[in-house]
Amino acid sequence: MENTDDKLWQLATKRVQFRAQVLTYLAVNAFLWCIWYFTKGYDPNGSFPWPAWVSLGWGFGLLMKYIRTFHLSDDDQIQKEYDKLKNSK
Repeated sequence: MENTDDKLWQLATKRVQFRAQVLTYLAVNAFLWCIWYFTKGYDPNGSFPWPAWVSLGWGFGLLMKYIRTFHLSDDDQIQKEYDKLKNSK
């Protein structure tokens, strides 16, 4: 029972940390887009805005972390691998 509570605490901690990272992502990206807009402004010639690189790269990293935090469980993966090895004998 104590292990289960510890695992739930760790999962809750990861999820809270993820939410904090999302807020940081939104705040920093909003700031970067504002810098771009007010220093260069929207370019009708179609040049690619430099904050998009930050948004895309960091956003991809957040997506991967979201999948690991909310949809993948290390315990499930370990159990599946253990069962696979046990059944292969």
